Amino acid sequence: MAEPVIVVENLTRRFGDFVAVDHINFEVQAGEVVGYLGPNGSGKTTTIRMLLGLLKPSDGKATVLGYDVFKQSEDIRARVGYMSQKFAIYDDLTTLENLTFYGGVYGINDKARILHTLELVGLKGHEHTLTGDMSTGWRQRLSLGIALVHEPKLLFLDEPTSGVDPTARRAFWDLIYELAEGGVTILVTTHYMDEAEYCERVGVMRDGKLLAMDTPTNLKKKIITGDVWEVFAYPLEQGIELLSTMEGVERVGLAGDHLRVISSQVKKEAMSDLLSRENIRVEKIESGEATLEDVFLALAR
Repeated sequence: MAEPVIVVENLTRRFGDFVAVDHINFEVQAGEVVGYLGPNGSGKTTTIRMLLGLLKPSDGKATVLGYDVFKQSEDIRARVGYMSQKFAIYDDLTTLENLTFYGGVYGINDKARILHTLELVGLKGHEHTLTGDMSTGWRQRLSLGIALVHEPKLLFLDEPTSGVDPTARRAFWDLIYELAEGGVTILVTTHYMDEAEYCERVGVMRDGKLLAMDTPTNLKKKIITGDVWEVFAYPLEQGIELLSTMEGVERVGLAGDHLRVISSQVKKEAMSDLLSRENIRVEKIESGEATLEDVFLALAR
């Protein structure tokens, strides 16, 4: 079996008394698309910065592409691509000029290769567009192109679709999987639960701890052991209060225009009877499917 592309052992980072990343362990295999899921401030970016050698670990160790993250950080940065949350793109330069500049940082001066990178990220025909005139989604494509111009085999994407509209987010994930099919290994952080569903494996972070890492399907099976019910009952606020008092109900929450109930014991007939007795109008109660949001809330509880 090939050596893992990333190996993390008890990796820890403290800032004074604050533990930003707390003794995490995981591996990433070649060709995987691995999601790193968690709210802002959970330690996702700090983890990536340590793996890039930009932050010294307080404890533990890690290797990236076989290189030690602390002792051989220059070797790592020359071989990986990194798209940060706020990439420094020059608004008064065109897309081609930005990419040419950053390509030069990596020693890439071949114009054909730079134009190919623009085409790869869907910016062909926009070579002479000023970056300052572009939408957030197009700027993110350019940032991805900059991370790819030196053709890395490992790509770190730190919340690449933050602030991007749903259509652009979907297009961005199509690009990610095109890269993965071409042999690029990708570690991508996100706080969008739906995006994490696209990943082959997902790590769930909270308060610096890696709570779990597995495929989305396995996480749902392991963590959500009860039934999921979609409850259409009104008024919603009274429904939440009432259902949360039922013994055996693990969680009740709003899900758009209805309630979402997770329970290993309570059946829909019992919920319907209780709601009706309290003059809450029940339209229907349907069986639902577990989501990664359910997984995250269960782990973080």
